[in-house]
Amino acid sequence: MLLELAIRNFAIIRDLRLTFHPGLNALTGETGAGKSIIIDALSAVLGARVSADFVRTGASGAWVEAVFDVRDLAEREDFRTLLAETGVEPEDGTLILTRDISAAGRSAARINGRTVTASTLAQFGSLLVDIHGQSEHLSLLRPAIHVDLLDRYAGTLEERERFAALVHEYHQIRRQIDQIVADERERAHRMDLLRFQVEEITAAKLHPDEEAELERERLVLGNAERLARLAAETYQLLEGADDTGPAPVSGALDQIRLAAERIEELARVDATNEPLANQLREALILLEDVAHGVRVYAEEVEGDPERLAAVEDRLALLKQLKRKYGATIAEVIAYGEQAAQELHDLDTSEQRVEELRHRAAVLLRQIAEQGARLTERRRAACGELEQAVEQAIAELNMGRARFVVDLRPLTSGTVAHLPGDDGRDGPTITFDQTGLDRVEFLIAPNAGETPRPLARIASGGETARLMLALKSILSAADATPTLVFDEVDVGVGGRSGQPVGEKLWSLTGQHQVIVISHLPQIAAFAEAHYRITKDEYDGRTETRIERLDDDARIDELAAMLDGLPVTAASRQNAQEMLARIEQWKRQSGRVPATTR
Repeated sequence: MLLELAIRNFAIIRDLRLTFHPGLNALTGETGAGKSIIIDALSAVLGARVSADFVRTGASGAWVEAVFDVRDLAEREDFRTLLAETGVEPEDGTLILTRDISAAGRSAARINGRTVTASTLAQFGSLLVDIHGQSEHLSLLRPAIHVDLLDRYAGTLEERERFAALVHEYHQIRRQIDQIVADERERAHRMDLLRFQVEEITAAKLHPDEEAELERERLVLGNAERLARLAAETYQLLEGADDTGPAPVSGALDQIRLAAERIEELARVDATNEPLANQLREALILLEDVAHGVRVYAEEVEGDPERLAAVEDRLALLKQLKRKYGATIAEVIAYGEQAAQELHDLDTSEQRVEELRHRAAVLLRQIAEQGARLTERRRAACGELEQAVEQAIAELNMGRARFVVDLRPLTSGTVAHLPGDDGRDGPTITFDQTGLDRVEFLIAPNAGETPRPLARIASGGETARLMLALKSILSAADATPTLVFDEVDVGVGGRSGQPVGEKLWSLTGQHQVIVISHLPQIAAFAEAHYRITKDEYDGRTETRIERLDDDARIDELAAMLDGLPVTAASRQNAQEMLARIEQWKRQSGRVPATTR
């Protein structure tokens, strides 16, 4: 339920805040006073598209905020799912939706202070408010929405969703089949290429760290002579020249061994030097190990031109593979695995096509069976809906109009052959996401006439009243808390105002209703009446709204009945009309909405 609507610097509205009643709320005012701007602002905060055109001249931006009581939505699965998906949490049972619009055309959306996308705002808005303006009335002229209205009445929306899931899966499978068999020549070419690539990568017997190891080996092989010389010189410096030479030379280790002997002798005399002696012995052992390792390395390292050539060739092969298949050897290996999988998939595509065709046949049978059940339930509801609409439009002063729900098989959509038991094609079915049926509402405004499509028969006023009739019938199945009717009285005269008001008030048993109206007969049914005026303040035009007390409301209704200036007679007429409506409400047997 909409509790408050605050608007600032939106079009010609400078600053206003409205508090709404849980029952029927009526907004009235002269043409051009700004009634449609209220709807535009509400639409903006519910996630509709906005632009800089909505920003009041001279302002840096516009701002709209709507406060909703969402406690009645707490048990709805779709509402709980949306809360979980978006991470939004109601605070004390309320949601505060906010929309900022900059003069540059950018907008920002928030829910309870948390920034969200405009699409998220629209998702919440669709669950909170249903706005019926002139465009919504006109949408009734499009047969495409008639199946939605019939399914809502018949209670078959969930069944239709399951049917649509089958159709979606069927179309996905058909696309896979078409993709596999679309071009056998291209498939063969692709398999040849993949086979060559897989064989080339497989033959190379790659491993991820190979390149780094080969680079190190090439560096050693290319510098073998220099490395052997350096190792030999290092050993000579540590151990000295060979004793067999003409002039033996003492090495560093000889000097360290001599030093070790001296410090050991020192430690024998003065034991405090024992730690130093131990350290020097450990260093000597370590250096002797180094000398041994250097000697072994010097003896083993040697040039191998054949191995060097082999390493160069291997590195060249790796470079070639990387140029073709990836920046690293790991990427080349991964590419080979992917190519092998694709080759396998293509190689087994005939088997895959048969599996997909079998699944498509199963789905077609399910589509036919579920579609037939859906058609049966719709047909059972058609007569009841026809009778209910005819009664409702009679109550709305549309005379003895005849209303027909034309339910017939689809002639356009997906056409498919049901699989026969003998393997041959069976009968065809035509379907779309909504089922096997085409639904269209027909009307004969006068007795004895042939029912025809609404677009060819219904006037603007009849369309608006027919939408209201359908809305009143479907209100029990409509879980949207707040219904907004803009221009519901278009083309409706004073005689039909009373029944339209009665129908709007009847909706408040299950909904909060907001109506923008020019007719006093409708406004008089409201529990809360707001007057919209447009005046000039400090040289600027502004729209203002005030909630009317009892006296001001009588004056407003009198002006709507007989024009200005308000006279004692017009006030008397307004009071009598209010009294008649209050008596009708009491006789209706339903307690009007108060507060929740």
